[in-house]
Amino acid sequence: MNIIDSLLKSYADFAQVPWDNSVAGPQRVWMVVYPPEQERRLRMRIGDFEIASRDAGHDWRLVDVTDSFGHWLGGHEYRDAYFEEPADIAPALEDFAAYLADQVRSQLAAEDVDDDTVVAVIGLGSLLGLGRVSRLIETVSGDIRGRLVAFFPGEVEGTNYRLLGARDGWNYLAVAITATEG
Repeated sequence: MNIIDSLLKSYADFAQVPWDNSVAGPQRVWMVVYPPEQERRLRMRIGDFEIASRDAGHDWRLVDVTDSFGHWLGGHEYRDAYFEEPADIAPALEDFAAYLADQVRSQLAAEDVDDDTVVAVIGLGSLLGLGRVSRLIETVSGDIRGRLVAFFPGEVEGTNYRLLGARDGWNYLAVAITATEG
């Protein structure tokens, strides 16, 4: 069985477990952790994760943040100046973090999203150097009604997550779902 098949099986098994809707937002986060080199294979199979969610009785909403930075920058009034002097964008990245959180939050708050809905976020690798996955999750965790599933290209050791193998990982109390789940 390849890595994505194993990951899908782990996810499908986990999605079948009854949800405790009395838990706080941060406890409603599932981190689907996979090797970064599997990104394209995972994207090709994202529909299978939706099917696994629906088979477990849960609705599904997908949020792709891959192009979020480009959309944000394209609409920014100082975009031309940032292209001329890229280092000047650093202070504006706080605005990007808020833009990104609003993008995810709008899906979490959609009318058809309820306590039995999986809101899945893909494209988190595109945030490396621009924003932090930990900050995004912490910012939106209070708005999670069902489950937030973060497809995370990186690694996890215990509760320490490292995006794309970067040195600066973070501790987060989310449920890690990996291809090696038993």
